[in-house]
Amino acid sequence: MPTLPFQALRCPIDGSALTRHDKSWRCETGHSYDVAREGYVHLLPVQNKRSKDPGDSKEMVAARRRFLSAGHYAPIAQALAEVLTSHAHGQLSCLDAGCGEGYYLRALQGTTLPLSIVGLDISKWAVQAAAKLDKTSTWVVGSNANLPVVSATLDCVLCLFGFPMYAEFARVLKPGGLLVQIDTGEDHLRELREIIYPSLKPPREGEPPLPEGFSLVEERALDFTLELESREAIADLLVMTPHLYRASQAGRESAAALEQLTLSIDVRIKCLRRSSV
Repeated sequence: MPTLPFQALRCPIDGSALTRHDKSWRCETGHSYDVAREGYVHLLPVQNKRSKDPGDSKEMVAARRRFLSAGHYAPIAQALAEVLTSHAHGQLSCLDAGCGEGYYLRALQGTTLPLSIVGLDISKWAVQAAAKLDKTSTWVVGSNANLPVVSATLDCVLCLFGFPMYAEFARVLKPGGLLVQIDTGEDHLRELREIIYPSLKPPREGEPPLPEGFSLVEERALDFTLELESREAIADLLVMTPHLYRASQAGRESAAALEQLTLSIDVRIKCLRRSSV
């Protein structure tokens, strides 16, 4: 199904609506944001950055692209598409809040859903890679803490292995809009974690409460076994996750020596609906 770019962006400085003017986005108060040659727009003001180059590095983005392009997480993308097609109706304006290089949004484009897409990530390298691969969607460097999106303009927000900001998600969603979260379960990548860490953290106790203003529509578990049969694939998995930087030197060396690895994939998919009030 052909996709459309999402147009309802707002200025990250004063919150007024942005309008596309050829190679830039501008607000009525005069702030202007150039569209990069790759096709994305940078809407993360310098004063809102916590570091010079926030988010995933260029190396992390490249590793994730190789890993996902190999189809290792295709069952997750398929399950996401099933959840959305089950509960979404009509034209769907959809934000991926923490889109990375756009893998899951591109997977949704293969469904029958009529989509208007905006992908946002705090990593310039991730958004740059996404924009190179998909010229039809809107790609934005920005923060989940201050989404550069006009209030109540989205039918769906995706937060996939990311950092949910529920107040912001509620603000940008239309009444009755959907929030789809994918988070890791207790056994996700357990075999890798047992190699790189001296010990594993104890499992979380109990389920977190539903965020205010949302009701649960569907929750499902997805578990499968993944066979990685090369050092390169194992290295890409480690580089694309935060585990690389949390692991000990000995743990990283042990992982680097592996030539194959059988992994447990354990994720939880939760679909919530924003209240109509």
